[in-house]
Amino acid sequence: MHETLNPMGQPVGFPVNDWQTPRPPARKVLTGRFCRLEPLDPQRHADDLFAANALDEQGLNWTYLPYGPFASLSEYRAWLEEKTLASDPLFFAIIDPASNKAIGLASYLRIDPASGSIEVGHLCFSPLLQRTPAATEAMWLMMREAFNLGYRRYEWKCNALNQPSRDAGQRLGMSYEGVFRQAAVVKGQNRDTAWYAVIDQEWPALDKAFQSWLAPDNFEPDGKQRLALSMLTRPLLFKCG
Repeated sequence: MHETLNPMGQPVGFPVNDWQTPRPPARKVLTGRFCRLEPLDPQRHADDLFAANALDEQGLNWTYLPYGPFASLSEYRAWLEEKTLASDPLFFAIIDPASNKAIGLASYLRIDPASGSIEVGHLCFSPLLQRTPAATEAMWLMMREAFNLGYRRYEWKCNALNQPSRDAGQRLGMSYEGVFRQAAVVKGQNRDTAWYAVIDQEWPALDKAFQSWLAPDNFEPDGKQRLALSMLTRPLLFKCG
């Protein structure tokens, strides 16, 4: 898009004339081939999530999250009931269709319809979900829903020291935008926050990349991918600066 100039000759950005303010995302089921996302219900999902998270015996999933680990199911359920039933963040349980059990969490947050901006976060993928097609599909389903609603910007943020999360964001087509230094204090430690995002102009090509990767013919009979998603998304990343 070309920047426009005001009457004084100053650049003021390109016009946004045909965009409509989107609705906030709804508490509804998002269904894919490898998983489905259900609005989080602590009474229905807490047991499954706690059991799945317990497979992470070292507690690696909790290192960069501002909460957890949880010592007991009752403590975890109480946290879910207190913290995860609002509309922002809007939490979803990621369900394995084969077992019909919840194996991960994700949420929309910093939902700003007036600006057309929305973030995905609070990701807690149990070992049952990590490095599976379902994990990728869950992120695609949430991204697709946001852009279908009319959001212009879809954000991914993480602790700048969390290299696996940074790598995952870029694999998913999120372009790196920089680091906010000393952005927060988490669990008594400094957090620098790395920012990544996809914008609406990039979404059609990225959507095609996801669909190509998720297609049945991209997987061997044993489930191994034929073409890595990063090979499809890397050319789409925006280079800042």
